[in-house]
Amino acid sequence: MPMQQRKARLSLSLVAALLLAWAPSSAQQASEGGAADNEIRIGNVMPYTGPLAAFATIGRAEAAYFDMVNERGGINGRKIKFISVDDSSNPRTALQQTRELVEKENVLLMFGSFGTPSNLATRTYLNDKKIPQLFVASGDEEWANPKTYPWSMGWQPTFRAEGQIYANYIQASYPDRKIAVLWQNDQFGRDLFRGLQEGLGDTAGMIVADLAFDVSDTSIQVQIKILKDSGADILVFNGAPAIAARAIRIAADLDWHPVFILDNASASIASALRPAGLQNALGVISTSFLKDADDAAWKEDPPIKAWSAFMDKYYPDGDKEDSYAIFGYAAAETLVQVLKQCGDDVSRENIMRQATSLKNYVNPVALPGIAINTGPTDFRPIEQMRLVQFDGNVWQPIGDVVESAFLNAPGDK
Repeated sequence: MPMQQRKARLSLSLVAALLLAWAPSSAQQASEGGAADNEIRIGNVMPYTGPLAAFATIGRAEAAYFDMVNERGGINGRKIKFISVDDSSNPRTALQQTRELVEKENVLLMFGSFGTPSNLATRTYLNDKKIPQLFVASGDEEWANPKTYPWSMGWQPTFRAEGQIYANYIQASYPDRKIAVLWQNDQFGRDLFRGLQEGLGDTAGMIVADLAFDVSDTSIQVQIKILKDSGADILVFNGAPAIAARAIRIAADLDWHPVFILDNASASIASALRPAGLQNALGVISTSFLKDADDAAWKEDPPIKAWSAFMDKYYPDGDKEDSYAIFGYAAAETLVQVLKQCGDDVSRENIMRQATSLKNYVNPVALPGIAINTGPTDFRPIEQMRLVQFDGNVWQPIGDVVESAFLNAPGDK
């Protein structure tokens, strides 16, 4: 065979060998979505517009946190590409946006998307495609159902547990008082109300009135007047922050001063208490699992100092009194912990493996005594809360950290 022909065949063989060597790596990256040598692509859906737009602070804080991580070199040599889009709290839009994030933006996982209806709308799609739906910003119990939905996991304590905590507080502090409930007419509102009723048990008859409202309602004056006329001494509110602000203000205008219990999701000074009038919110009771950055007790706390510096540099337009900002910061920090544990293996399977292997992880901005623990059958990262009361300036703790893991629900340990 002529030398020239042998050289040509040798060259072709070398090219073929190089192609074969390259192909598996390329195919693996394509199959794993946004997993590359220098980037991790993360999708997120938030209500940047619409009636629940106050919660969009969560997404903005998460984006700012990832900016900080990237400036510091990323995670194991990879930068985060955080793609956050608006669904206006519309489940159909959420599903459409999620499909585009997966199929067009090629995200590796979905993280921290807000709301129960929107996440329920996307859950089957993501689980069918085996794409992690991590640290959902919703307290619904559906995010702890690993047998049926092994790719979906919540982050915060459940709404039902929160309702039981309020029931326990009422029984201990106001056992003979009549109770009224104003609740949002959706799964969030129903879950917390159900927990309240379960916690009250035989004394649930002390609930003398309850009324529901839609998240799109612009006026609840009639409902507040009816609840006042019921003779209730305690008002339990569970709904969005804009309506919480109206409820607090209207009750004050009607010269009705019940023991006002406010759900954790609306316990933002910036989004609920300040619009209601801080003087009207004096004495309001809620729950917390994260530090209050404005509380003087944390003034010299190194993690809160780091949080304040983060806000100044990476989220200067944010409000430090907005609890959703520290919520987003803490959730993003938890995800970064998971990704760090992944090392060089950022496959979707390993991401879920690490997300279900958090052992006594203490988030720096979590309240003392609250640790994150997960396992293959334990999809409830945070199971503790603390009762707090607003003193006109900040939230002050009431009692000790309350364990909420006693609840029975899908996916129990």
